[in-house]
Amino acid sequence: MVRTQIKTLLQESPRSQEVKVNGWVKTFRSNRFIALNDGSTLQNIQCVVDFEKFDDALLKQIATGAAIGVRGNLVESQGRGQAVEIQVTELTVHGSADPETYPIQPKKHSMEFLREQAHLRVRTNTFAAVMRVRSALAFAIHDYFQKNGFYYMHA
Repeated sequence: MVRTQIKTLLQESPRSQEVKVNGWVKTFRSNRFIALNDGSTLQNIQCVVDFEKFDDALLKQIATGAAIGVRGNLVESQGRGQAVEIQVTELTVHGSADPETYPIQPKKHSMEFLREQAHLRVRTNTFAAVMRVRSALAFAIHDYFQKNGFYYMHA
């Protein structure tokens, strides 16, 4: 079993291998398809749940924003839009999110709204992309100065 990031799984060629990933639920539809994201990429990985093999109480805890762990087989996707998917064999809810009160639902949000939800805004695609750009710029600046004989001092 390989524990890995979603970014790595999406880049792999589909072969039946057991994987384990943790992340938060972006969407859960038809009591069967979980779009899972761990922050390593803007893309989600689809996790397919055979709802007959899991307890209803467990499945009711899965909603947008819930933190979960998924173990299953990485296989070629049957649907369109993704090359691979995870056929879930084990599901763990690390933290649930009440769909009535969780503020970041799968829809567009204004910047003013996201400003009020500072602790959750990095889960949106806009802020995730901004953080990736900032990370790349900071790395490039530090790399340039390091290669040119400067030292970084945190004052």
